[in-house]
Amino acid sequence: MGAETLIAAVLIVVGIAGIILPVLPGLILVLAGIAVWAVPRGDALGWSVLGIAVAIVVLGSVAKYLLPGRRLRDSGVPGRTIAAGAVLGVVGFFVIPVVGLFLGFVLGVYLAERGRLRTHELAWPSTRGALVAVGWSVVIELLTGLLAAGVWIGALVLG
Repeated sequence: MGAETLIAAVLIVVGIAGIILPVLPGLILVLAGIAVWAVPRGDALGWSVLGIAVAIVVLGSVAKYLLPGRRLRDSGVPGRTIAAGAVLGVVGFFVIPVVGLFLGFVLGVYLAERGRLRTHELAWPSTRGALVAVGWSVVIELLTGLLAAGVWIGALVLG
């Protein structure tokens, strides 16, 4: 095993850990790891694996934002509530490292819905929907990272 392969493996593992604990840019690290392996090779296998991994990450990143957001909108959560969640999520990201983005998003949705609907009982279904959306977002991103890593592992085995 060459140095590039070892560095790539470490970056991929750290990237997948960064997806689960969002301190690090997980998918970017997974792609960086694959690129560290693919670019020095300079052959068709390396470039193909990198291209496939980039396509997987782009599609997964789009799905990560579109699918959970669509589910929220379909469940009746207004756009301004989602926007409030997004704003508080960004604030939370800087205030509470690791989990602040998710906590801030859910808290923002709850506070916006509580202000709009006036009771906890009416605001809770939207908040539960936000929790489900956050969960799906993490699952989609994790599956994306694992699929890209799987393509790389497949290339190691075959190549």
